[in-house]
Amino acid sequence: MAAKPIVPPAQVFACALIAALAVGGCATAPPAVTLPPRSSPTVAPGVSTHRVLPGETAWSLSRRYGVSVSHLLRANRLADPRQLPAGTVLVIPRPTAAPVRAPLYPNPQWTHIVIHHSATRVDNAARINRAHRQRGFTNGLGYHFVIDNGSAGRRDGQLEIGHRWRRQMDGAHCNAGGMNHHGIGICLIGNFTNRQPSEAQLATLAGLVNTLRAYYRIPLSRIVRHQDVPGKETACPGDRFPWAAFRARLTAPE
Repeated sequence: MAAKPIVPPAQVFACALIAALAVGGCATAPPAVTLPPRSSPTVAPGVSTHRVLPGETAWSLSRRYGVSVSHLLRANRLADPRQLPAGTVLVIPRPTAAPVRAPLYPNPQWTHIVIHHSATRVDNAARINRAHRQRGFTNGLGYHFVIDNGSAGRRDGQLEIGHRWRRQMDGAHCNAGGMNHHGIGICLIGNFTNRQPSEAQLATLAGLVNTLRAYYRIPLSRIVRHQDVPGKETACPGDRFPWAAFRARLTAPE
C-alpha cells in the first residue's frame, strides 16, 4: 500500500490562511456603532405627527387624516408626494373645514370677508336685528351671516343667514375701507375679549369662509378681522379670538 504524502507545515499554514480569507475576507470587521434614534420634528403643542410606514403614500395619509394632499405637503415643506420614505416623521395639520351650505349668488361686488364678534354673551340674529333697528339701521341686521354660540334658543355653531345676504344688499358692519359695500360681514355671537369662541363656532366659520372664498375667488389676504380694516379703531373680534389657528383651517387654492 502506497504511503500517504507528507504535507509540509508551511503548505498547511497557507491553506488555512486561504480558507480564512474565503470566509471572512481580508477586511477587519468595524466595531458596532449605535445610531441615535430618529428625532421627531419640533411641533407646537397639540399638533399630531405620523411616522410613515412601508407602503403608505401621501394620498393614503390624506384620506386617513382628512386633509388634502397639498395641505399635507405644505405643512411638511415637501414638493414631491412620492418622496415619503418609510420612517419619515410628518406633521399632520388640522383637518380642513368641511364646506358649509349657504346660498351663493353671482356678484362681483364681494371682494373681502370681515370677521366680527357681537361682544354680547347671549344673542342671535333676530335680537341683533332689533338692536340695529333701534340704533337707526333702516335695513336692520348689519351682518350678512351670524354664527350662534348656543344661547338665545340657537344651537352652538348654528349658521343664520341674514336678509342682507339673501337680497344681496350692502352690509352695515364696517364703515371704513369700503367694507360695507365690498365686504361680507360675518358675526360670531360672544365677547372674545374675555374668552375664545367655541369649537363649533370656529368649525362653522371656517367652513363658511371656505365656501365663500372658493366661489367668489377671495384670496386669504382679504379675509380680515374688523380691527384690521384701515381707519377702524376697534378691538373686534377681541384679543382672545384665535386668528392664527382659524386661518390655518382655511383651504388654500389647489
